Amino acid sequence: MPSSDCGTIKTGLSQKSSMVWLKGQQLYGHRYVIERKLSQGGFGITYLAKDRKGNPLVIKTLKDEVMTSPDFIDFRDKYERDFEREATRLAVCRHPHIVQIENVFHEQSLPCIAMEYIQGEDLWRRVRNRHPLSEAEALAYIKQIGEALTVVHDKGLLHRDLKPQNIMVRSGVSEAVLIDFGIAREFIPNLTQTHSVHVTPGFAPLEQYDEQAHRGEYTDVYGLAATLYCLLTTKVPPPAFMRVVRDSLQPPQALNSNVSDRVNQGILTGMELQPENRPQSVSEWLQVLIPQNPGEEFNSKCGIDYRRLRDLLAAGEWKAADRETSDKMLAVIGKESWWNVEREDIEKFPCTDLQTIDRLWVKYSNGRFGFSVQKRIWQSVGGQPSVYDYDIYKKFGDTVGLRVNNSWLNYENFTFSPHAPQGHLPAVGLLRVVVV
Repeated sequence: MPSSDCGTIKTGLSQKSSMVWLKGQQLYGHRYVIERKLSQGGFGITYLAKDRKGNPLVIKTLKDEVMTSPDFIDFRDKYERDFEREATRLAVCRHPHIVQIENVFHEQSLPCIAMEYIQGEDLWRRVRNRHPLSEAEALAYIKQIGEALTVVHDKGLLHRDLKPQNIMVRSGVSEAVLIDFGIAREFIPNLTQTHSVHVTPGFAPLEQYDEQAHRGEYTDVYGLAATLYCLLTTKVPPPAFMRVVRDSLQPPQALNSNVSDRVNQGILTGMELQPENRPQSVSEWLQVLIPQNPGEEFNSKCGIDYRRLRDLLAAGEWKAADRETSDKMLAVIGKESWWNVEREDIEKFPCTDLQTIDRLWVKYSNGRFGFSVQKRIWQSVGGQPSVYDYDIYKKFGDTVGLRVNNSWLNYENFTFSPHAPQGHLPAVGLLRVVVV
């Protein structure tokens, strides 16, 4: 029976009681009124509520036994800290495709988050009800969530729990919204950090099974690629740790013949077991996955025709494509040789042309080569734009395979193949990356 003074009910839970707020329960000085319970997990519980204006919202809180039961005393502080961190992460990650936080407060001893109520269904339910999504619909949702993840990553955070159940689609519109930042964590690229092991089998990459492992944006790339796999096949991919023993991952095209070659390969690339073999950021992966507008692919401020570069890259003619890149860049600058190129020429290189060249390299190398890849590696070893440091440049050269056994390679000894180290090409970028 509900208590007369607080409008709650006690329900049995393994001989422990769990307080549940009932319809009409008022919270936070009558600012919110409970409508009904939405869901309940191992440690948390969520409610549908309304604010003073009658607007619906979600109230998320910890279950009361987490705060009161002796069984949780050793973990109570951690759960409360994690809960508060989730609120902070939601507050700093503002984007149309991320659930929005409305308020943070305590109701008696329980921490609470008030957040946007999304009327609709999650993608797991949509797939189960409708069977596989069309490629166009699935890509539209993935692109939206990818854009949201870029904001998350720019804040130095990883979501770490990407799966169809954590992506809502608003009713009546084709808008996907990323939810549940409960296990999101800070990260520093290429640094070993201790993270608690929390995985959803099939959607978590190999490094997420290890408390101490390098993590980066590529960690969420795997989860997003696995989510797309599920949307197009209705199948949960095999867990990463099982794939190490025997990789039983079936190409999505084998399960759904309507999947295009591009998307099939993009998913497999995003789900590579070794992090270094995946696109290193969501934006790089999306360039591989989603074709650019044909009218945008060859944009040039100087009227340069990049179709031959496109054809060479598509054919895997890496050395010829590298030389074509050099020739086109000299044409943009208006010089006949790189010996005549000044730093100022590079700094004034049109962004439109630079982005076109980079997009083509990233696209046809499946995110392995390109100026943006080289720039990210340069920054990861301590490099800064427009700052030349020879020690940093040596680290960069070691990382991209420009130096071997402390010796710089001649151009003829570069590796012109898709098996070259990440960022190895285009070679002209290796010479000028400090000002890109």
